[in-house]
Amino acid sequence: MLRNFIMTAWRNLIKNKAFSLINILGLSTGLCCFLLILLFVQDELHFDRFNLKADRIYRVYSSIRFGGTDLNFPLSPDPMGNVLKNDYPQVEQFTRVYTSNGPKQIKKGNLYITEHRVAHVDSTFFEVFTFPLLSGITENALNEPNTVVITESMAKKYFGTTEAVGRLIETTEKGKTLYKVTAVIRDMPENGHFHFDFLFSMKNVDYQWGQFLSHNFYTYILLKPGTDYKAFNKNFVQYIDKYALPQARQFMQINSMEDFRKAGNKLEYALMPLTKIHLYSSGQHELEPGGNIQYVYIFSAVAVFILLIACINFMNLTTARSAKRAREVGIRKVLGTRRKDLVLQFLSESTLMVIISLAIALVACFILIPGFNSLAGKSIKSSLVFSPLILPWIIVLPLVVGLLAGLYPAFFLSAFRPIDVLKGKWKMGTKRGGSLRSLLVVFQFSTSIILILGTLVIYRQLHFIQTKNLGFNKDQVIIINNAGVLKENLNTYKTELLKLPGVLNGTVSNYLPTNSSRSDQSFSKSSTMSSTNGFNMQTWYVDEEYLNTMGMQVLKGRDFFKSGVSDSNAIIINQTCAGILGYADPVGKQIYNNNENGKSTTAFTIIGVIKDFNYESLKQPVGPLSLFLSRYPGTVSFRVNPAGMKGFLERSESLWKQLDPSMPFSYQFMDEAFADMYRSEQRVGKIAFLFATLAIVIASMGLFGLATFMAEQRMKEIGIRKVLGASVQRIMGLMTREFLRLVCISFIIAAPVAWWAMNSWLNDFAYRVQIAWWMFVVSALLSLFIALFTVSIQAFRAAIMNPVKSLKTE
Repeated sequence: MLRNFIMTAWRNLIKNKAFSLINILGLSTGLCCFLLILLFVQDELHFDRFNLKADRIYRVYSSIRFGGTDLNFPLSPDPMGNVLKNDYPQVEQFTRVYTSNGPKQIKKGNLYITEHRVAHVDSTFFEVFTFPLLSGITENALNEPNTVVITESMAKKYFGTTEAVGRLIETTEKGKTLYKVTAVIRDMPENGHFHFDFLFSMKNVDYQWGQFLSHNFYTYILLKPGTDYKAFNKNFVQYIDKYALPQARQFMQINSMEDFRKAGNKLEYALMPLTKIHLYSSGQHELEPGGNIQYVYIFSAVAVFILLIACINFMNLTTARSAKRAREVGIRKVLGTRRKDLVLQFLSESTLMVIISLAIALVACFILIPGFNSLAGKSIKSSLVFSPLILPWIIVLPLVVGLLAGLYPAFFLSAFRPIDVLKGKWKMGTKRGGSLRSLLVVFQFSTSIILILGTLVIYRQLHFIQTKNLGFNKDQVIIINNAGVLKENLNTYKTELLKLPGVLNGTVSNYLPTNSSRSDQSFSKSSTMSSTNGFNMQTWYVDEEYLNTMGMQVLKGRDFFKSGVSDSNAIIINQTCAGILGYADPVGKQIYNNNENGKSTTAFTIIGVIKDFNYESLKQPVGPLSLFLSRYPGTVSFRVNPAGMKGFLERSESLWKQLDPSMPFSYQFMDEAFADMYRSEQRVGKIAFLFATLAIVIASMGLFGLATFMAEQRMKEIGIRKVLGASVQRIMGLMTREFLRLVCISFIIAAPVAWWAMNSWLNDFAYRVQIAWWMFVVSALLSLFIALFTVSIQAFRAAIMNPVKSLKTE
């Protein structure tokens, strides 16, 4: 019996090639989209799970508010890990990661290579994290200073072999520092929240240790089995009172943390599970840009909706074709075929079609995964399609989708009364069936409109980010990276390049309004800091050409003097800082910086106020910021006219090699560096556009199927109308009117849902666009156009058909 069902199903597929092609194409497209999104979601949800102790590893997250300034980041004080281990038996081990030293120049042959994926870590790093060892021993590998653990790719890059244990690596730290390789590990997996190629000993970090109020380390805690991390978080209150509060009293007036909180401030710590860092940690100073759990939810919903749209297509196309199979069903019933057998027959056909579609979808997945990886910034392997988490879906999908897509057509077709069908009295499109088909079309286009509107909002926000007045001019600014390696030649380098035609300004500073160095310190309005007069502020060290080069505007006061002699204790603040201070005119006033050891207080005179500029992502509001005059040997930036750009780039590289040929030369444009902060949003926009387009295409196939169904059902009516003189235009209008009504209903349903979803997404941005009325209009018009275009094709074919063909049996 089963063999008979399959053979009959196959013959019907071959017999109706056009119908089968459209149906299989729609289903395979929907299934392919579903599988790709499923792979994306699986990858996002499984970050850091390769660690054997992942369920017991946590990272300390800090939340600080001081003087109205909020700081939320995964950095913590250097003694915290050791204190927690010694004071609380629930802590099995800890390790720290320190990256504030920035990239390192590592020697290969006679040249130095700049390596960015570097960090200093504790010797306990490999007791907490799991990274497979290739050679050497990770136990105590970083106990001694001047030791380093490197990855497999770096061992091959610098030594040509993974057998690199005992070899030396030379860096430019303190002129020249040699590190001994003590172990080689495999490259860190892509689905981790950090990726380092060099792990240097923490004992080489030059730091003022024991600071309970300086947050510069990523601290990871390994809890003992069975420990509730949420319950453990309560211990941080005791930790703050015991360690942070006494140190705070050394440089500010504070009686208790309760008084500190009553003044509107806070100091809080909490543990975040390792497996949640990638999707849930959205603060400042992340080791790498993370994901967003909202995107996982959104794309999961999109995957389900696209699959449902594909199933609805199947249902509409099958019912549209049912008129041609009515006599077949009638004859089968007359010959004694039971309704159960008819249902099984039609379900067999739908399941066979889903299996064929799934096979095509799998092939398409393997072909498209590399392109999808490039689009989504992923490194998903094709083999994951058959992973234990995806394989069950592949097995279940033909059954579930075949049942879901074929159940209604099967019962619909098997319910025909044979006597009515064979006498020609059977009429399709009962009120109940027509209502269901209309409901399915409304669902399809509601989903499509939501995706269209969502894509519009995302691209509008990205355009806003690119064109917003940021308070500085990022265009035509070239950043020469790691210029500090030129040392005493840095000033010569800058001076020579400023002589080139088209070079307007140049500045030396490691602090730029893109993803660069950050430093915050505590200041107060009076020489004695308290809970009520103190506040945190970004402190940037710049030279006297910084404001001109960056295109920043001085609102009050002046810029730094060129000589710099009389401005050693001068400070320039932004508008936000001026607002915190509360002075009508802050120029000439003093603010104070108290060292955390409480031994000294430094007064700085405000000489100018600059217009606020966005130095963080637009997801963050502008905080207080100050500029100090200091020739910090970091990057050097130049503003260059477009006409002189080519000559400048050539000369900047040749001069660099002339001054220090052993050091690597690299540059980037500031607008590109700024755009990198929104790489995640740009990828989401592209993915949303892709799947919105595919959803619309699939929905249009369903609409085409329903138009075919209605054209077949009303064939005689159209013939009579043509005989009575109806024009082609009038007949087309008659057939498209119902579909336009369905699209309008879809828009009414979709508009509030889309507004709510996209407004929630925009709430992540401190600076955002408003969802304008024209976005809804564009979505509605685009949906109407797609529906009209799709339906009009079939309507036109029906309208121009010779009425004799449809009426010859009357």
